[in-house]
Amino acid sequence: MTIRTTTINPLHAAGLAAAGSAAAGLGIGLYAGTVGLNRFTLRQLDVPVLPADHRGTLRLLHISDIHYVPGQRKKLAWLQSLAGLEPDLVINTGDNLSHRRAVPEVLEALEPLRAFPGAFVPGSNDYYAPRFKNPLRYFKGPSRLHPEAESLPTSQLFSGFESSGWINLANTHASTEVGGLRVGLSGVDDPHIDRDEFTGWPSGTTDLRIGVAHAPLQRVLQSFADAGADLVLAGHTHGGQVCLPGERALVTNCDLPTSQVKGLHYRTAVDGTPVPFHVSAGIGTSAKAPIRFNCPPEATLLTLVPR
Repeated sequence: MTIRTTTINPLHAAGLAAAGSAAAGLGIGLYAGTVGLNRFTLRQLDVPVLPADHRGTLRLLHISDIHYVPGQRKKLAWLQSLAGLEPDLVINTGDNLSHRRAVPEVLEALEPLRAFPGAFVPGSNDYYAPRFKNPLRYFKGPSRLHPEAESLPTSQLFSGFESSGWINLANTHASTEVGGLRVGLSGVDDPHIDRDEFTGWPSGTTDLRIGVAHAPLQRVLQSFADAGADLVLAGHTHGGQVCLPGERALVTNCDLPTSQVKGLHYRTAVDGTPVPFHVSAGIGTSAKAPIRFNCPPEATLLTLVPR
């Protein structure tokens, strides 16, 4: 596994240590709310899921949880730069918005990537604007949708993606030809707000089956695995968002253990097959909680290779 990341300035860290507890707390808060939000990272993983006799690889870019607010031009520029990776397939696992006027800039940010084959599923923040929550509430369990949550321009966002040829996988399935492979895609609407319904796989023979969801609830991961998925992709967790040193998460905002809050893990299907699933730590945060600490925003380039 190759991980590319920026390096924290050691002088900054030393200054925090010397400043005393009050100043350190202020420094950490400033770092988490400024540098931490823009420390964009590309992670790269090889995943052996292609047919054993396939010659070549498939480069899959997984993006998630952009949570865009108008004016986030550093985020926009970084997202546009990802097109330089020239992925074979882009999968977006939702929560693109964090403001009702964000759609035009989200579409601008993703315009270069929308030139590549892609698919997406929604997250709750593609439907509803965020509201302030007490951060301590996450220690009691996953967040819940507020009954008075403001609706967002969902149809405008979806139309922008679909006009580029990206497939909307909300509670449906589709197939596509990518890199000489017939890829079967099956997605669900956001399980976090109980909108998910697994509809199976496209008819006919496929070389690769990919399940796609926003929130990686264990029942959803298990459904995909038991149904014969070769790979499952999800987001939602923000990698824990505020983590201990070593990127150790305290919460997941779902029923996954903190050890699986991000990265590549495996779920055992009913027939005993280990099925890899990848949880993206995501690119942004809710507009009501603009902090990332020991958890840089990220996208992941998954290079799918033969088994």
